[in-house]
Amino acid sequence: MKRAILLLIVFSLAAPAHAQLFKGLFGKKKNEIVVTDTVPGMKRLQEVMNLIQSQYVSDPNTDRLSEEAVRTMLRTLDPHSIYVPAREVQRTNEALQGNFEGVGITFTVVNDTIRVQEIIAGGPAEKVGMLRGDKFLRIDNIPATGDSAVNSFVFRHLRGKKGTIVVTEMLRGTDTITFHIERDRIPIHSIEVAFMEDDSIGYIALLRFARSSVDEFRKALDELKSQGMQSLILDLRGNAGGYLDIAFRLANEFIDRGRLIVYQQGRARSRQDFRASRYGSFRRGDLVVLIDEGSASASEIVSGAVQDWDRGLLVGRRTFGKGLVQTMYNLSDGSQVRITTARYYTPSGRCIQRPYDDGTDEYNKDMMRRYKHGEFFSADSIHFPDSLKYKTAGGRTVYGGGGIMPDIFVPMDTTPSTQYYRDCRRKGILNQFPQYWADMHRGEPRIADFDTYLAHYDSLDVDSAFERFAANKEVQWDTVADSSALAAGQCLSQRDSFLHLQIKALLADCLFGRGHYYRIMKVRDPVYNAALVQLRQRKSVK
Repeated sequence: MKRAILLLIVFSLAAPAHAQLFKGLFGKKKNEIVVTDTVPGMKRLQEVMNLIQSQYVSDPNTDRLSEEAVRTMLRTLDPHSIYVPAREVQRTNEALQGNFEGVGITFTVVNDTIRVQEIIAGGPAEKVGMLRGDKFLRIDNIPATGDSAVNSFVFRHLRGKKGTIVVTEMLRGTDTITFHIERDRIPIHSIEVAFMEDDSIGYIALLRFARSSVDEFRKALDELKSQGMQSLILDLRGNAGGYLDIAFRLANEFIDRGRLIVYQQGRARSRQDFRASRYGSFRRGDLVVLIDEGSASASEIVSGAVQDWDRGLLVGRRTFGKGLVQTMYNLSDGSQVRITTARYYTPSGRCIQRPYDDGTDEYNKDMMRRYKHGEFFSADSIHFPDSLKYKTAGGRTVYGGGGIMPDIFVPMDTTPSTQYYRDCRRKGILNQFPQYWADMHRGEPRIADFDTYLAHYDSLDVDSAFERFAANKEVQWDTVADSSALAAGQCLSQRDSFLHLQIKALLADCLFGRGHYYRIMKVRDPVYNAALVQLRQRKSVK
């Protein structure tokens, strides 16, 4: 399952000690710039602002100028020091705080229609009877179709203060249903997938390091242990990070008491060590951590500790390489700045931050350079200088200076796709079909639950329905474009086994929730299957 690379940051909460500095740059009076004389370079900034205010051809927007000045200052420091305007603070922090206030759904926009993708258990939408697949017609008497069917419209009208009411008019099949929903606090889950692969191997995918992540992890782990789990696959692929203290607490679940997990140090901050200090829930038992180029910051703290103490194996591809710690400061107008105040280091002393001396633009191009250089397909294309060499507790050689290399490299899957698959994807048919099929089969006993769905999938004849749906969208199998396949007389699963599997997984996602997509697609996941090989080999040796 591919996940987008989202460049979140690791930061710790702190008092707004530097808020006065930024407040001092631009005063609130229209023609007055208050400057802190002790800050070098502020006189130049004051002179320019005074000239703009007194001489510019039209009345300048000083709020916009100040925002751009702050953004530019931070951008020249490093790629992860950022400014967050007051209007964006709440939305930016929600994913890491682990909750927001709204109605409790996830949604998709297909063909100018907003559809309910998933109902969050225990949320307001579930309580009033809203179902997965319902379509929005109106929200608070405002049309929710056509030009209004965009993400920003949904966020603006469904989210709101706890206790307030939103009225939605929905289409379910041919029936129109009106819901009066009282908004409430909604959890944002860090774990969407957790299951047993067999009688002893469990799997947990952690999407982010938010305030609720450790509690969610322990709950999922306890459930898997109750089913006999002895070995764990922890999937951190695409996990772009979160809170530093949450990363420490999660690593603490695996590392023996007293051992160093991570330390941070900066110009104005003395070294601070974080050591395992309490009983961990999985300090024994085989462990494999899955990583890739989307695993960043907090994910690298956990991966680095596991690798440096030889606690488990890392499987996948080199991580993102983000070893800077941001501290969040609240400014007087409600905005925030997140300033890099320290670097973090793994137990062996590695700083895994990628170089950024060439500027933010070049830094952001590094993933494309890795791809073009062949790093995603061959470990031999990755070279580290001896000056960045470190040793794990067991004496194995590891490297710093640009992400964490896995113990077992697994190349990116380059399985060729058919032209038919690419056409279906390009026209959005893969997104549209699951909702269409679900609408047509509501109440079907063979899809009553996930296990029943798996047992009866072949009898549902979904592939034929998909091909008819695609044909209506003017996409048909082309025996010339896909000449490698003997298309005549073959079913879809024979012509394109990957597409067959993905349709099955996407439909499960639509019917039962996001986690079920991966439970089907895992058979085509080379990193996951490489982890299984390692765990089963270890089990056979014991």
